[in-house]
Amino acid sequence: MQDFHRDLLFLLHDVARLIRIDADKRARAHGMTRAQWGILIWLDRQPGITQKELSEILEVEPITVARLIDRLEARSMVERRPDPRDRRIWRLHLLPPAHPVLREINIHRADITHLVTAGIDQQTLDTMTEALLHMKATLTHDAHPNRRPLDLEPREAV
Repeated sequence: MQDFHRDLLFLLHDVARLIRIDADKRARAHGMTRAQWGILIWLDRQPGITQKELSEILEVEPITVARLIDRLEARSMVERRPDPRDRRIWRLHLLPPAHPVLREINIHRADITHLVTAGIDQQTLDTMTEALLHMKATLTHDAHPNRRPLDLEPREAV
C-alpha cells in the first residue's frame, strides 16, 4: 500500500479544500461568500448565462443560484434580464458595481495562486496543468457523455 500522505486523490482533495478555506476567508473579509465570488467570475466570463446553466456549472440546485443572485442583485452587482425569445428564462448580467469587486477577486486569486505555487518551477506547473486538464476532460466526458459542450473551462477558478 502506498504512503497515505502521497495518495493522489487525497492530495487533490486536500489541496482543493485548503484553497476553498483560504478563498472563504478572503471573501468574508469583503462581506461576501466564495459562492458569490464564483458567480461574479462566471458572469464576467459568460454574460447572459441563464440561472439554470449557472446552476449546472456550479453543480448546485437552481434555487441556490436564485438566492445567491438575489443577494447580488440587492448589492446592485447583478441584474436579471428577460430572454428575448423565451419570457420564462432570465439572463444574468453584471452591473458596474461588480467590476471593482472582480478586480479585487482577481488580486486575491493571484495571491492564492502565488501562495500555492511558490517554489514550483514553471515547467512543473505546466506539466501539472496539462495533467489536471486531461483528468478533468476524462472525468467530464465519463460523467456527461451526451451533454452538449458548455464552456466549462474557467480561465481561472476560485
